[in-house]
This record gives sequence, C-alpha cells and structure tokens, in this order.
Amino acid sequence: MSSILPFPDGLAAQFEPYLPSSKANGLPSLTLTFATSLDSALSLGPGIQTQLSGPLTKAMTHHIRTFHSAILVGASTAISDDPGLNSRIQGAKRQPIPIVLDPNARWNITESSRVVQTAKQGKGRAPFILVNSKNIDDDVVVERRNMLQNYGGGYIGITVDDSGRFKWETILSILKQELGIESLMVEGGGNVINSLLEDEENKKLVDNVIVTIAPTWLGKGGVVVSPERKPNAKGEYTQPRLTNVKWIPMDEDVVLCGKLNASGTPHNNP
Repeated sequence: MSSILPFPDGLAAQFEPYLPSSKANGLPSLTLTFATSLDSALSLGPGIQTQLSGPLTKAMTHHIRTFHSAILVGASTAISDDPGLNSRIQGAKRQPIPIVLDPNARWNITESSRVVQTAKQGKGRAPFILVNSKNIDDDVVVERRNMLQNYGGGYIGITVDDSGRFKWETILSILKQELGIESLMVEGGGNVINSLLEDEENKKLVDNVIVTIAPTWLGKGGVVVSPERKPNAKGEYTQPRLTNVKWIPMDEDVVLCGKLNASGTPHNNP
C-alpha cells in the first residue's frame, strides 16, 4: 500500500515562486516537471520503469501536485508505470485530475489499474483520457469510458494533426473548457516532454520547469529529454533557456527550478 509522504515546510517554501499563477491568454498555467539522470535519461529504455527520484524529491513531486488542477502523462508512461497519478503528500487538501494523452487508445485501462483503484479508495481522482476524436466511438473506448464514468472519469475526443499528434494549445483549451482546469503539471514521458520543448509555439505555453537530477548515468539506449532542433519562422534556431533559476539540494538529488524563456538566443544551425 502506498504510504503518506511528509514534506518539510522549510523546503516547501523554496518552491513557491514556481507554483501556478493565472495567465493573460486564458489558458491553464503549465508546469513541466520530471526526474532525469546525469545523461538526460528518464528511463533505461522504452517501457522500462526506472526509479530515479530519492524519497525526498519524490515527496516534493507529490507536494507540487497538490497545487495543480490536473497532472498529465502520455500513454506509454501509463502503460509501463501503471501510476496512481495522485498526491500522497501529508495533509493534501485536494487531488489533481489525472490526464492521459492516448490518441490511439493504446492504454488498456481496467478496474484493476492503479489509478482506478486509487479513485475507488477515495485517495485520488479518476482519469480523463484524451483520444483521437475518430476513435471516441470505438467499442473498446466506449467500454472503458463507461467504466471510468462510474468513478467520475471518462474520455475526451480531440482532433489530431497530420502527424497523429494533438496540438498542445488545443489540449490546454479543451481541458479548461471541458474540465475547468486552471493549472496543469506535465510529468512525461519522453515524447510528451520533447514535444513541448521542440516546437516554437509549444515552448511559449510552458511557464515553470522543475527538474529532479539524480546522481547516476543510465547509459545509451535510454529514453532521453533531447528535443529536436527546429527553426522558427525566420529560419533561426533558438536555445530555450531557464530564467529565475534556483538549485535546491535534496539529499543525494538536486532540483532545478526556473521559468522558461521560450525565445532563447537565436543562432544558425551548425
């Protein structure tokens, strides 16, 4: 059984500048957070659950979750990790809504999935799964949707682009319209994180970045955070950079916090 996690008040105060705030564009505030190795790997390989965060930084993640309306992961993370997608922090006053990006309805969510069990036990919320709108009436989706609706969750159909992906601005807009989401914590996996950081328009949607860095190397073949280098409208390549940076040592890990400067410094592609 998952235990309740304590988090010291003194440490909690250090993260206050990086918590969600309202945005002028009307979209939910977006926090990008993940744990990585020294070689920028999230896991040993696709589909391999890999523990990186220590106990204190894990508690930090659960603390930050309580300040967000929703937390989001991709289908691959849901499939490989079977996550609870809740906050186990001591004294949590609210639970975020789990959101899973699953355009092709790959995740076979059932009554026994941990996120559903967590919701049944009153320790979290039932998830909403975003699928390609063309798949929303498929028999398998309807069956899963009916099950999730018993616990307050469901499926939402969204149009995909030519590459089969959702547009991030559309995701944020629909989450606010359909679920009243005001703040979103994006936790992974690799494809989800890289898609936010490699596109000029997507980078502008990211407000806060909180990265746990573990003192280990995972080696070649891992799932890495390494967004594709893409030119902007002027044909320039920019290096997104964090501002208002703070490094917070936490036991053996260190946590990097910052605000994302999406425009970065333009340069020619080498």
